[in-house]
Amino acid sequence: MEFSVLGSLRVRENGHDYAPTAPKQRQLLALLVFNANQVVTVGTCIEELWGESPPDTGLSTLQSYVLQLRRILKRVPRIGSLKAARELLQTRDGGYMLAVHHDELDVNLFHDLVRQGRAELGKNDAAASELLSTALGLWQGSALSDVQAGPVLRIHLAGLEETRISVQEQRIDADLRLGRHHDLLGELSALCALYPTHENLHAQFMLALSRSGRRTQALDVVQRLRRMLGEELGLEPSPRMNRLHQAVLACDPVIDAPAKTAPLLSLDLLAHSGARSA
Repeated sequence: MEFSVLGSLRVRENGHDYAPTAPKQRQLLALLVFNANQVVTVGTCIEELWGESPPDTGLSTLQSYVLQLRRILKRVPRIGSLKAARELLQTRDGGYMLAVHHDELDVNLFHDLVRQGRAELGKNDAAASELLSTALGLWQGSALSDVQAGPVLRIHLAGLEETRISVQEQRIDADLRLGRHHDLLGELSALCALYPTHENLHAQFMLALSRSGRRTQALDVVQRLRRMLGEELGLEPSPRMNRLHQAVLACDPVIDAPAKTAPLLSLDLLAHSGARSA
């Protein structure tokens, strides 16, 4: 049995999807899946479903939704009965818990791969890139793209999206150290358009462009970032970004494509290159 949140909400068994279709039931199931093997209190469920304005019948309606979810889960061949469905979606003191195996949930597999990939960063960047790429490949669009998230789920989703973009940055760093700058140009161009005030992505794009012999375009990137930061946030680029800008202007060899014998060369070196950019 497979539970998926990295994209649409899915409950799969042998190629069939058993996720509920009713919006509130999908929302409740998504909350339970995100907190798999942990008790979600009745209060948290009610807050997620109705925010600060729950109906007077909130508790009884929640209990009805749980019963409906169990009836849906009973249809899964591996479960097959309401008793087994109660063992999967358990009533606990003060709340409910969805009991699933670790490898049945795609977000668990994502975090496992991320941990393995991060452990290889700087030691074996080829392995790190492959592991992080596999982790990112589990995503099939935005998490819970077909679920109307309430206040509790929105917090979970915001944290997960931050993890996703952080993993993507780390994988790009590994690829830059491997000399794959040409391959990254399209991806980084799209990411910078999607996150127009994200400094590190713009720094990575500048580095990839400069290493690809496109210094003018690299300088255009920092100008666009400076304009967006000023217009949107009233900020200037960070000193690290300014050092990269100066390094591109000066054709500083610190930003040249790293040799295979120097796999640790990365953007972090710019933090120590202040003398060159003075």
